Amino acid sequence: MRFTKLGHSCVRLDKDGAVLVIDPGTFSDAAGALDGATAVLVTHEHPDHLDADAIRAALSNDPGLTLWANSSICAQFGEFGDRVHEVRHGDALAVAGFSVHVYGVDHALIHQDIPLVVNTGFLVEGELFHPGDSFTVPEDPVSALLLPISAPWLKAGEMIDYFRTVAPARGYAIHDAILNEAGLGLMTRMMSVAAAPTGVPVARLEPGTTLELST
Repeated sequence: MRFTKLGHSCVRLDKDGAVLVIDPGTFSDAAGALDGATAVLVTHEHPDHLDADAIRAALSNDPGLTLWANSSICAQFGEFGDRVHEVRHGDALAVAGFSVHVYGVDHALIHQDIPLVVNTGFLVEGELFHPGDSFTVPEDPVSALLLPISAPWLKAGEMIDYFRTVAPARGYAIHDAILNEAGLGLMTRMMSVAAAPTGVPVARLEPGTTLELST
């Protein structure tokens, strides 16, 4: 499986000619990410993870593209019928040839005055876990964790503890579009703190970087 880090929290996975895109939002080049995609997964409805216009255009232009997301997102794309699939915590799915397990229910708390939305994390091929905006810990081992490093709901200490709790074999930063160069440098150092007890490799990849993943 080939993994490409795109902007913010958007990633693209390629395997056996199929392309799975997760969280093409307005902080990333969603239209570019979706070009040639076979299926798209969306963790939650916030615009930095869900560019509704780009996804609607992609679904309209490619009758083979499917969307997999929670019920509040699926309701926005009802005109596409059975190409839109509702997912829930505990689901084990086959999506465009990829094995996908679904974990989690709620977005991390931003503030008590801001309503929580549904957030679903995705474990792909039993290897790469995208938590969306949450501290969801999958019941299964995680080889590669996509680690949010900056958000209104996130403190550095929480990020460090989350990484150590999931205990992946390696980690890659996501949720990083709101950081300037100084902030990226600071949070890269915090990622090193997260990994320090075990020396697990964790890194921030520049958008467009592609890696081959193997368990």
